[in-house]
Amino acid sequence: MQIWVDADACPKVVKEVLYRCADRTKTHVTLVANQYLATPRSKFVDALQVPAGFDVADNEIVARLQPGDLVITADVPLADEVLAKQGAAINPRGREYTPENIKDHLQRRDMWEELRASGLVSGGPDAYDKKDLQNFSNALDRYITAQRKA
Repeated sequence: MQIWVDADACPKVVKEVLYRCADRTKTHVTLVANQYLATPRSKFVDALQVPAGFDVADNEIVARLQPGDLVITADVPLADEVLAKQGAAINPRGREYTPENIKDHLQRRDMWEELRASGLVSGGPDAYDKKDLQNFSNALDRYITAQRKA
């Protein structure tokens, strides 16, 4: 199993949890971004820099993804593609994307985009907090544990 990280917008604290998880569980973690990313010295952590451009990092993740791999992303369309390739996806707030809930996530994403475009809503998501980090850590642990038992 490999963990792929859509790293351009991934919070630093989430990356730090992933670095510790990689070393603790001996699971390979690759951060994918269109900019240079410094990573800790670990044989289980690396970064892949891709050219700048719309969805270039997402497309690279999907191209390299194997069934059972985990992707960390807040990008709902990317999560949908991951699930289609029989991978798993968790967002940095700990929400697990599943075949049962992905369509609902896509519909909500589209609705919010329409509201923002029409000017009815401005701003983005709430600030990332300790509860979000705990939810992410718990979801990550559940996935790793389930994969180890499989």
